[in-house]
Amino acid sequence: MPDSTQEKAKRVQQMFSEIAPSYDLLNRVLSAGVDRSWRVGAVRAALEKRPKRILDLATGTGDIALLLKKLAPDAEIVGGDFAQPMLELAGQKARRSGLEIPFVEADALALPFADSSFEAVTIAFGFRNFADYNRALRELYRVIAPGGRLVILEFPPPPQSGLGAVYRFYFTRVLPLIGGLISRNAAAYRYLPLSVEHFPDPDILGTMMGSAGFHTHYRLYTGGIVALHLGDKPWQEIPPSTLRTGETS
Repeated sequence: MPDSTQEKAKRVQQMFSEIAPSYDLLNRVLSAGVDRSWRVGAVRAALEKRPKRILDLATGTGDIALLLKKLAPDAEIVGGDFAQPMLELAGQKARRSGLEIPFVEADALALPFADSSFEAVTIAFGFRNFADYNRALRELYRVIAPGGRLVILEFPPPPQSGLGAVYRFYFTRVLPLIGGLISRNAAAYRYLPLSVEHFPDPDILGTMMGSAGFHTHYRLYTGGIVALHLGDKPWQEIPPSTLRTGETS
């Protein structure tokens, strides 16, 4: 792995380890609670094909993993993240909820799972933190079984609209201030808007997913502030192609 990729991975890992104790509170405060509806949409999309084994990657404190288990109690859910403090908090939340979910340390660029291990993989607001998007997509394709689905919920660059301008101001000026005060780590919340601004727009990410072998489409939420990308792995290996449609809800 190139040094720059290693450095980014280590920096992001340390940053999320440091903000783990205030992570849930900040998610609720900074999104005014709207993130809950986004996450529900991602989970429902992941469960459409009734998968029996699901990986929630970049699980953080486990919100998506817990929701998956609550809505699909018979499915085996695994939570993976590369920040150990996040995994510890996720495990505590699962135990308090009476849910059996293993949480394991996992690097998205070298996943510790065999080929075709999962029928679905979810990633909520963590994909943009991966050090190499294309390499991560190849790893995700590898661990997803034929016919399985990848679900990526992510912040694309703010749309060029009135709402987008307001959102950009909030994201770049207000969020770092509030996040820094609550978490005592202002750098982490300066990183967040920068990571969003430099993230591929939905069409480009769809193309990248298609190049990895997925059949893809996406839908936009809240005026384009959030994008939900779905990537279905073909039942049979075929030359990579991209099937993209954009839907707004």
